[in-house]
Amino acid sequence: MAFFAKLKKRLFKSSSKLEEGLDAIVDDGGVIEEADQELVEELDKKTVSQDVVEVEIAVEPLVAELFSESEQQAQIVPQAAEVKEKKGFLGNLISRVARPAEKRRVLDDNMLEALEELLIASDMGVDAALRVTANIAEGRFGLKLSTEEIKSLLSQEITRIMEPVAKPMPFYAQKPQVVLLVGVNGSGKTTTIGKFASQFKSAGKSVVIAAGDTFRAAAVEQLQIWGERAGVPVLTAPEGSDPASLAFDAIEKARRDNTDLLMIDTAGRLQNRADLMEELAKIVRVIRKQDPDAPHNTLLVLDATTGQNALNQVEIFRNLADVSGLVMTKLDGTAKGGVLVALADKFGLPIHAIGVGEQIDDLSPFDPEDYAKALTGQEF
Repeated sequence: MAFFAKLKKRLFKSSSKLEEGLDAIVDDGGVIEEADQELVEELDKKTVSQDVVEVEIAVEPLVAELFSESEQQAQIVPQAAEVKEKKGFLGNLISRVARPAEKRRVLDDNMLEALEELLIASDMGVDAALRVTANIAEGRFGLKLSTEEIKSLLSQEITRIMEPVAKPMPFYAQKPQVVLLVGVNGSGKTTTIGKFASQFKSAGKSVVIAAGDTFRAAAVEQLQIWGERAGVPVLTAPEGSDPASLAFDAIEKARRDNTDLLMIDTAGRLQNRADLMEELAKIVRVIRKQDPDAPHNTLLVLDATTGQNALNQVEIFRNLADVSGLVMTKLDGTAKGGVLVALADKFGLPIHAIGVGEQIDDLSPFDPEDYAKALTGQEF
């Protein structure tokens, strides 16, 4: 929860932009009035038990004032039972107290169109935006909604899309388990591999990193720094060496040392450079000479600030390197954090982790519900 509270704070660009857009949609033709009771009851279903507990707590001191200590036991229990029996009434009562009159707008075709445009502008993608708005409209068309109610409904629908892809990176009995990290220039592969290595080492796994970006001395030095932070060895090769040869040697060494995880970094490459992409394909072929099932995990690291271009990257890297999962970085640097929803909706690839900073602990397993709340600006 602490990580996603940090995510929410850092996603202010996305959440504030989305919230401003929702306010504008509701303001355009909205009126100040009470909520539709039907919607209130629907949104309260998940919190009615909490409401009952709050009412029971509120009832107890009142009973204490009216009755002696010997009478309290006889009074509190029946009143608590009565509260639970009438939870629908009390849920509505609490909702009215908690939700004062505010501006609401009728959910009609014009409002749905405006909502679709807002979601598309947040990089959620056309297909996902249409699906989300259609699900929100189902059974609610014609109801009057406030900004907070729309945010709640949006969060529920985004969570529904993201839940099937929220999966941690799987571990296998195979030793070494070969993990290949790929992506375009500047996507955050090097920092991601260092953060992963630290987490796996802390989990009791023996880890070794291969610095496969042999064309940039700075990349090797950066990875060595991360290796020192994580407490794991980093295998290197002379600048300009064949990265496929380094990968081959790294697997041999990891096998001799009975290492649990071998994480291979690769040079950043643009998906439209055929020569660089062929070089990556060569690395995969050489790895499979050592182990036909390797790499066991091929993680594509994506930069959230690239927006819809991330979809093109997934398409090309998946075809070339059999990408098995995604890692999204730099969510704190974009006003369009909805691209993760578009990726989940189109490809269905597991999202193993997301990052929002440069610290070693700024990488966390993907939690769809907390992400949806952070994106829509809801309270945790």
